[in-house]
Parts: sequence; structure tokens; C-alpha cells
Amino acid sequence: MIDVKDKVVLITGAGGGIGREHALEFGRRGAKVVVNDLGSDVRGDGVSDLAASVAAEIVKHGGSAVSNNLSVADPDAAKAMVQQAVDEFGRIDVVINNAGILRNRTFKNTTTDDFKLIVEVHLLGSAYVTHAAWPFMYEQNYGRIILTSSVSGIFGQFGQSAYGAAKMGMLGLMNVLALEGRSHGIKINCLSPGADTRMTALDKELGIDADKPRPQSHPKLVTPVALFLASDIAPTGMVIHGLSGRYLRSETFANKGIALDPEALAEDLVSNIDEVLDMSSAKMLSDPGNISLLGS
Repeated sequence: MIDVKDKVVLITGAGGGIGREHALEFGRRGAKVVVNDLGSDVRGDGVSDLAASVAAEIVKHGGSAVSNNLSVADPDAAKAMVQQAVDEFGRIDVVINNAGILRNRTFKNTTTDDFKLIVEVHLLGSAYVTHAAWPFMYEQNYGRIILTSSVSGIFGQFGQSAYGAAKMGMLGLMNVLALEGRSHGIKINCLSPGADTRMTALDKELGIDADKPRPQSHPKLVTPVALFLASDIAPTGMVIHGLSGRYLRSETFANKGIALDPEALAEDLVSNIDEVLDMSSAKMLSDPGNISLLGS
């Protein structure tokens, strides 16, 4: 059994959907939960008291939780929510960066303001909260960071250039922090979820009702991955998908490629391009950021 009892867990964007299910289950298992949510709609507009409602639900069922309604896109607010966890519960053990918004448009029709906002909330917001928690985890020689990525970034999804760019950025952040945190017991991984939520309901062709998720696509089916990645047996530097009850891992591969003479021209590359592009003997880069494996 995964034991998160008495772990202090900050979950951003936990007022609804996947984040809410994370918060409720961690609370049920005895974790001390800081429920963060700005309370905005899926586009990031407006505010509400969603975080307080989730925290109250955890407490009602015998758990320990407090709420926070600050924005992850504000560095000072990110520091404040981490400090709230430390002030309230004495430490910070786990950060689940789940907060996000969505503004789907093709790249041609996306405004630069919308692009910037998506990156600020998803990628920079995750970096701000993680950066605020990092010194505490570094000092206590223990920490678990979960970044929420997406197949939209890892594999691509039409009409989601900003969202996909931010979500793929999570992998770069993970790869570096997995190396930097290793000596101090900090493990960081990416969770790539798939479920019936307000975000997926935006695609009208899918016919999703976020208020009545399909049993096989319920947001609670993503939470087992979060629990595993928050546990003492968590790996580091991995991407694990929880997609409507299916669980899998994706990785980065590279082939041996070629080495050309310093005087080589573009034509020399082209004449060997089949060998450059051939992935039949590619190897998995299982050590995040270990570029020495390239070409070995």
C-alpha cells in the first residue's frame, strides 16, 4: 500500500477535475493537503471559492486540509502558497503542479497574448511553485515534484500550439531537475493525464460532459499515478501516462547517427541522411539529461 500519511502535499488547480480527485484521495489517505485553486473558468477568467469547498470536503471526512486561492502565474503568490504549507504543517513534502487553463486555436489564429498566458500558467507557474518549494526540500533531503504534462505536447495535438509547447516544456524542466535533485532526495516526474474534464469537454466532437464523466474516463483514474509519483518508491525523471484507466510510460530515444569531418558540407550530410534518420537501432535515454549516451 502506498503510504502518504502525514505527508504535506500542495496541489495546484485542485478545485475541480483531476486536481480535486488528487486532493480528495491524498486527504483520505492521511496527507495534509494545501488545496490551491484560483477558481477561474477553463480559460482562466473569473474567480470562485472552489479550493475552500474541496478543503472543507477533506476536513468533513476526517482529513487535514487548508485552501489557497492564489495564482501560480504570480511568483510571489507561488512563494506564498508554499510558505502557507510550511507555516500550517511545518514542512513541504510533495508538490503536484496541476493548475492549467486552455485557449484552443490554430497557430494562425492564436494571439500572442493567449500564447503567453498559457505558457505563464502551465510552464512558468509550475516552475514558480517548484522553485519556491525547492529550498525546503533541498534542506530536508526529501521531496517529490509532479509536473503535469500532456500528449498534446509529447505527441502533438491540432489547435494546441501554446498548450503543447508549455506541456512539452515540462519534460525539459523535469530532465534537469531530476539531475539536480538526486543528491538531496528530490524526485521529479511528469504525469500525463487523460480524463473527462472541463478542458476535454471543450472539444464538442468528443461529446464529453465534465459534470458526468464516463466511468472509464473519470478524473479519479489519473490519481493512482500521482500517488505513486508522490510516494517513497517513486522513480525520477520519468513520464507516466494515466489515460482513461490505461497506464503507460513514454521515453526519449536516439540513434547512433553519423560523425562527419570538420570540413564536411551540407551535401555530405544529405548523402548520409538515411543513416541519420534511421531509428531501427535507437536506444532509450533512460538517464534524464545524460547526453553521453547519444551515439554510443
